[in-house]
Amino acid sequence: MSAQRTSRAGPCRRVLLACVLLVAGVTHASPSDEALELLMEDFWEAQVRASPLAATLWGENRYRDRIDDLSPEALAAQVARLDRAIAALGEIDPHNLSPANREHYEAFEWMLTHERRNLDFGTRFFTITSLGGWHTRFADLIRATPYSSERDYRDLLARLAGFGPYARQNVDLLRMGMESGYTQPCASLQGYGRSITGYVSDTPEASVFARPFAAMPDSVPAPVREELRGEALRVIDEVVNPAYQAFADFYAESYEPGCRTSVGLSSLPGGREAYDHALRYYTSLDTDAPTIHALGRQEVARIRAEMEAVMDEVDFEGEFAEFLAFLRSDPQFYASDAETYLRHVAWIGKTIEARLPQFFSRLPSNPYGISVIPRQIAPMTATAFYQPGAADGTRAGQYFVNLYDLSSRPLYELPALGLHESVPGHHLQISLQGENEDLPDWRRFYYFHAFGEGWGLYAEFLGEEMGIYRTPYERFGRLIYDMWRAARLVVDTGMHAMGWTRQEAIDFMLANTGLTPANVVAEVDRYITYPGQATAYKHGELKIRELRQRAEAALGERFDLREFHIALLTGGSLPLKVLDNRMQRWIDAQDGP
Repeated sequence: MSAQRTSRAGPCRRVLLACVLLVAGVTHASPSDEALELLMEDFWEAQVRASPLAATLWGENRYRDRIDDLSPEALAAQVARLDRAIAALGEIDPHNLSPANREHYEAFEWMLTHERRNLDFGTRFFTITSLGGWHTRFADLIRATPYSSERDYRDLLARLAGFGPYARQNVDLLRMGMESGYTQPCASLQGYGRSITGYVSDTPEASVFARPFAAMPDSVPAPVREELRGEALRVIDEVVNPAYQAFADFYAESYEPGCRTSVGLSSLPGGREAYDHALRYYTSLDTDAPTIHALGRQEVARIRAEMEAVMDEVDFEGEFAEFLAFLRSDPQFYASDAETYLRHVAWIGKTIEARLPQFFSRLPSNPYGISVIPRQIAPMTATAFYQPGAADGTRAGQYFVNLYDLSSRPLYELPALGLHESVPGHHLQISLQGENEDLPDWRRFYYFHAFGEGWGLYAEFLGEEMGIYRTPYERFGRLIYDMWRAARLVVDTGMHAMGWTRQEAIDFMLANTGLTPANVVAEVDRYITYPGQATAYKHGELKIRELRQRAEAALGERFDLREFHIALLTGGSLPLKVLDNRMQRWIDAQDGP
C-alpha cells in the first residue's frame, strides 16, 4: 500500500460494492446492515476530516497538509455530528444485523454515547496533563511522520504554517477552563513550563521542526530542497517559535498563577458527576468510585502476599519496607549510563520476540523501534510509553523509554515494562487491530482504554509463562507493576471522590508499590491531572484473565492459547461487555461438533 493511502470508506467503495452485488445477482446484507455500514463509514470519514492530526497518526495521509480546528464553531459541529449519528443509530434495529455487525453496533453505540457525554463536562478543557499536552503531541507527530517526496515536505510546511491559529485555539480552551473553574492543580505541574519552552529554539535551524528539512532525500531536486528548507526556517521563525513562546508566556503569567490548589476533581463545579463519567468511560463498565476503590484494596492485599513470598525466596531478613528500600537503593539494580540501560531494553525486547510464535498463531507485519523520550517532557512523564505505527506500514511503532534520572529506573522492572509497551503488549495489540481490514475503519483505530491497557497488563502476566522473568527480582518487578495498577485504583478514587490529599496518595504508593519515589510522584501527578484513566488497566486485565479461564474450563484439551490470543486481538479493541460476548461466541464455536 502506498504512502498516500486513501480511506476504504466513501462513495467509490459503495458504488463498487453495489456493482459487484448487481452482477452477482445476490446480496447478503439486510437493509439494517447496509444502513449501519454506511453510517459508520460516513461518521468516520467526517471524523478523519475534522481531526487531520489524529488521521496522520493512524496512517491516513489525505490530510497531511491540514491541522485541527478547535474553534467554538468546530466544537458545535462535533456535538452535532455525534448527535446525528446517535439519532441515526437509534433508527437501526440491532436484531436485524449480521453477527459481525451486531458487534460493531454495540461498540459503535458505546463509543458515540460516551464521546458525546465527554463534551458535557469541563474536563474537555484539560488539554494539558503532567504527561504532556497538545504542544508535545504535535511535536511528536511531526517527528514520527515519514517524509520522502516533495509533496510530503510541502504538506509539512502547510501544517507548520497553520500552527499559529491551532496554538491560539488551544490557549483559548485553557482560558475557558480557567473561567469555568477547570484548571489543573499547581502541585502536579511543577516545572511544566519547561515542556513548552523546550520547543522554542534559539535559531530556526536548531528547532526540532527543522530536522525533517535537514534530511531531505536526493530524489527531491537540489533547488527544491533549498527552497523548502528556506521556507521552513522562515515559518519556524515567524510562526512556530512565536506560537510556542506565546503559550509559554500565557502559562507562566496566567495559567500557573491561576491553577487550583485542590487535587480532587470532585472539588470542581459538577466535578463529581464528571469523575463518575470518567470512570465509566475508561473502564467501559457501569461502575462507581466505591466499587473501584474496594477492588483496588482487594488486589493490593492479594499482590502483597505474592511479593512477600518472593522476599522469602531470596531469604531477605527484614520488613517489607526495608526490602523496598533495598531495591530502591542498591547499585546492582541500576544502570550507570544510558547506553547500558538501552542495551538492557533492547536485549529484553529481542528475547521476547523470539518466543512470540509459541503464544500467537499470527504476528503483525509492522515492526517497532526503541526511542528515547524527548528531553522536553522526560523529567515529568512516565517511565515509558508506546507510539503506534501507521496501519499502512509506512511508519513503525515506537517504544519510548525515559533516560532522565537513571537512579530512579531499576533494571529489574524492564522485563515487565517491555512486555507491556512493546510486545506482546501495545505494539502487538494495536498493530493487529490496525492491519485487520475486515474491521470498519473506525474500529481499526479507536482505542477503548480498558481493553488496550488491560491487554498490556495481561502481557506482563503472560511473561511468566513465556519465561521472560529470569530472576526473583525481575519477578518482583512484575509484581511491583501489578501492585502499581492495583494501588492506582485506590489512590485515583481516593483523591477524586474521597477527599484524599496528594501526599496521602504518595504515601500509599510508596508504602505498597515498590516504585521509586520519583516514579511515585510522577504517577500520582498523572492521576491528578488525568482523572479516571488509570482505572482502566486492572479492569481490562482481570476481564481478559477471566475470559481465558472460562475458555480453558470449557474447552479442556481443545483449548489453544495461540488461537485464543489471536481471536481476542484481531477482533479489535472493544468495551469489556462486548468483548465478553465476542469471546463467549468464540468459545461456543470451538466447542461445536
